[in-house]
This record gives sequence, structure tokens and C-alpha cells, in this order.
Amino acid sequence: MKRGYIFQKRGVCIGILFLCFFIFSPKQIVLANDCADEDTECINNQINALEKKLKSASKKKEVLEQNLHQINSSLTSTQIIIQKTQVLLNEAKQTIDQKEQEITNLEKQLQLEKEVLKKLIRELAVSDETPLPEIILSSEDILGMFRQSDSLFSTQEKMQGVIEEIRDMQVKVTDEKGVLEDVKQDQEKLLTLKSKQKQSLVAEQRDTAGDIEDQQTIISRLKKELGQLQNDLNFLTGKSYDAKDIREAVEFASKRTGVPEGVLYGFLKKETNLGANTGQCTYAEVEKVSIARYKKYGSKYKNSIALLYTRRDFFYDIVSSLGYNKNKKVSCSPNYIGQGGAMGVSQFMSDVWKGYASQISSQTGHGKPDPWNLTDGVMAMGLKLKRAGATSDKESVIRSASIAYLGAFNRNYYEGIVYWSKNYKSLFK
Repeated sequence: MKRGYIFQKRGVCIGILFLCFFIFSPKQIVLANDCADEDTECINNQINALEKKLKSASKKKEVLEQNLHQINSSLTSTQIIIQKTQVLLNEAKQTIDQKEQEITNLEKQLQLEKEVLKKLIRELAVSDETPLPEIILSSEDILGMFRQSDSLFSTQEKMQGVIEEIRDMQVKVTDEKGVLEDVKQDQEKLLTLKSKQKQSLVAEQRDTAGDIEDQQTIISRLKKELGQLQNDLNFLTGKSYDAKDIREAVEFASKRTGVPEGVLYGFLKKETNLGANTGQCTYAEVEKVSIARYKKYGSKYKNSIALLYTRRDFFYDIVSSLGYNKNKKVSCSPNYIGQGGAMGVSQFMSDVWKGYASQISSQTGHGKPDPWNLTDGVMAMGLKLKRAGATSDKESVIRSASIAYLGAFNRNYYEGIVYWSKNYKSLFK
């Protein structure tokens, strides 16, 4: 009787727990919308409204970016004009200084010539005041006397000619200086004008960049809300997707992102050998190597070690939310100065995965996207490649995408992707 009572009591408890599960289902609690439960039409309407807002916000951001590009171009042109004007202004000032020195030298030369001429005039005046008979009687060489007098007159004429030339040169140099002063004044006005334009453009550049940042914040928020609504809709309609194998995952991601299957296979082959090798080290081992490098390289590795700790915390959050052990394997630290810690099929760092999580969820229908899940991992890769512009299999496109994905250009990496993008079918023979 007692045992039956216990079983009966247990049954009641289980029933209550079962009822609570449906009443307080986690999925129902996290529905990110104001619609009634299972009202898919309402959720679709909200999704459509958000998509319109997202489109509008993206358009505004695009216009702002175009405006910023024009402002940057105008600012560059204005800066070039300012630099050229400053050079011309400096040249004008230097030339004016030279002309002023020339005028000073000419004035000194003119003063000297005037003094010589005054002396000659005084000598001629003395000669003119002496009576001719007296001059004749007092001079032993009359012919020489007259020659000397003629020479004085000739020298006087030459001196007067030189003085006139100096005065003409003074006038010319003064006129040239005046022209240069006008040029200098024009250049100073232009410099003032362009400096004010530059200040205005810098202020406009700052404001526009701020507007773009605000718009990006709005876009990020809308994308997050859209992803949450899509998750809710996927949950209600049962449209979440799980690929059976790598081929299904690639086909699914390609259709959703527009990235060619061959390109996805190329990157998957180089990154994880089609998901077969997603890492051989724990995050603790990655951290140990990074700390050793920090001690060795010091300040050169300072930013890297700070980023490591941020990524480590993100990683532990991700594995904890997915129910994995914190020793879940990630990529090991490379031989060059860099970090390990890349996760799963797509080899995303934890901070990058966080950034793509809502987009991945909206495509796969998984509330908590898993880096080690084929569907989520390949979708993550597809989304990042789409963002890098890899919607065709042209080699130039793959090159740019490989740089965006790896963070730097590596010829072996790039050539391997190109090869497998063309020959991926041989992987399944």
C-alpha cells in the first residue's frame, strides 16, 4: 500500500513536471515577438516589416557612405590645393625678400654714384669760376688742362647715365615686387578660403562617419531582431535543417548564400579537410603558447594576448551553452606569430562566430548555432564568403576572398582553394 502510494505520488509529480514543461517550454519563453503563440502570420508580418526597415536602413547607410566618399575626395583635393598654395606662397615671400634686397643694393649703389657725381660737379664748378687768363698763366700744360676738363665732362655724362639706369632698375624691381605682393595677397586669400573649407569638410566628415556608425548600429539591431523572429518562425513551422553529410551541407549553404559549391569545397578542403580536422589542441594549450610568446616578444604581442583572453571567454561561453566540455578541441597555435583557437568546420575564432551567430540561426533554424555542426559550420563559411564577395568561382574573386578569410595572402592556401574549387567532384569518387 505504501509502495503504491509512493508510485502514485511519483506519478503525480511527473505529471506536474510534464505539464510545466509544456506551459513553460523554453522555446515559448524565448519567442522574440509580440505575437500570440503559433501565430505564424503575425510573425511573418513582423519579419516583412523588419526587412523593409532593414532595407531602408541599408540604403541610408549606402547613401551616407557615398557622401563620405565624396567628402573624403573633396578633403583630399582641398588638402592638395592647400599644400600647393602654401608652396607658392612661400616662393612668393622668398622672391619678395630677394627683390627687397635688390632694391636695397640699388639704393646703396645709387647713393654711391651720386656722391661720385657730386664730387665731379664740385671740381667742374671750381674750374668754371677760375678766369681763363689765370688758368693759362698758372698752367704749364694748357693742352692737358683742357683734356682733363673734357674728361670730367665725359665722366659726368657717364655717371648721369649710370644713375638713370639705376633709377630705371629701381622702378622695374619695385614694380616686380608690387606684382609679387599682389600674388602673395591672392595666395593668402586662397589659403584662408581653403583652410576654412577644410575645417568644414573635416566637421562634415566626422558627422557623416558618426551617422554611418549610428546606421550600422540600427542595421545590427534589426538583423538581430530579424534573426530571432526567423528562429521563432522556424521553430513553429519545423523548418530547421540538419545536413546528413558534407555534400548536403554544402548544397544547402550554396543555395542560401549564392557562393558556388566548388568555392565552398575549396575553402573546406584547405581549412578542415571537409570537416575531418577541426582542431587538435585545447584552449588551455593555445593560451599557454600565447603567454610564452607574450613573454618572448613583449609589447609586440600585447594586443594579441589581450585579444586571446577576449576570445577565450567567448569560447567558454559558446561550449558551455552547447553542452560541450571546455576541453573541446580547437586549432593549435601556428608556427608564425599568430593565434590558435579557431573552432569547428569553418575554423572561425570565437569572436567572429559570435558576430555571425544570428545570421547562421536565421538560415539553419538552429536556436544555438554550433561551430562543430556541419550545417551551421558550412553555413557560417558561406555567409563569410558571401560577405567577401565570393559569389563566383573566378580566380580573382577567390584570391580576394582567401585574403578576407585568412586575414593575409598565402599563395599555397589560395592555389589549393582554386584547385579544389575546380576538382571537388574527385573528392567523392
